[in-house]
Amino acid sequence: MPRPNPRTAPALAAAALLLAATACSSQGGRSEPAADGADAPELTIAMITHQVQGDTFWDIVRTGAEAAADKSGATLEYAADPEASEQANLVQNAVDRGVDGIALTLSSPDAMAGAVDAATEAGIPVVALNAGMDQWQDMGVQQYFGTDEHLAGEAFGERLAEEGAQNVVCVIHEQGNVSLEARCEGLAEGFGGESDILYVDSANMPEVRSTISSRLEESADIDHVAALGAPIAVTAVDAVADAGSEAVVSTFDTNAELVELIRAGDVAWAVDQQPYLQGYLAVDSLWLYNTNGNTIGGGEAVLTGPAFIDEGNIDQVAEYAERGTR
Repeated sequence: MPRPNPRTAPALAAAALLLAATACSSQGGRSEPAADGADAPELTIAMITHQVQGDTFWDIVRTGAEAAADKSGATLEYAADPEASEQANLVQNAVDRGVDGIALTLSSPDAMAGAVDAATEAGIPVVALNAGMDQWQDMGVQQYFGTDEHLAGEAFGERLAEEGAQNVVCVIHEQGNVSLEARCEGLAEGFGGESDILYVDSANMPEVRSTISSRLEESADIDHVAALGAPIAVTAVDAVADAGSEAVVSTFDTNAELVELIRAGDVAWAVDQQPYLQGYLAVDSLWLYNTNGNTIGGGEAVLTGPAFIDEGNIDQVAEYAERGTR
């Protein structure tokens, strides 16, 4: 398995889920407790994220979420919109339908605050995943599943320094996303060398490629590109070639294509936050709360990473990437 970052709390281990796009609504609120899963009521759980279409990270989250729903006999409704206001509308729609629980991301916490309040006022339990590590408790959300992004960024930066990097560009692919900003901030602190932020739009990958290539051509002293998502890292490899640069690419997160690039030496390493586990635990936590009144983590964030994936453990990770779980 990937070696954990020694500065991070151990990740909570769990198993399986793939989100269904359609489902029927339920009565909403917390159901009567059940002694065991066999007697548990049928629940409808909504998962609402800030996914940009085509971002493979969310395919893995969704796979984990659906596995948890399958295991528990719950109905999973998945919806996503990268625009924070539209994501908030999707949450409000789930509240209006009276779902039994909502799992959401908080990449833009301020924009989501009203919808979260509406859910809690309706008696619908809400948990956060992936984004909102520093905001979820103040917003009245019950639980959080993900990574301390600032700490993960620090670990990334420290490894860059250990490997002799001198000048790094940190590529943020969703402007305003608090988690991505925290990664680059942490990277700069952990690295201590020259670093800069480059903003791109992950909804336009050809533009991502040309923007990274142009920056490398303009700043020939950049020796490392830090991507914050696997699709961006894959595109960065092409951009490095386009620019005739010798910059090394490293990244957060993986997908099947990224795993092969690590194997080939085209990407140095990746920081893994176990998106499958984030999706699984978010859904499973809502099922547990509705059926038995249990909460995972005891009121603290449940960390699913970070850990490094590199040539030392890539073969083992590749086995799970083929299944769509890493």
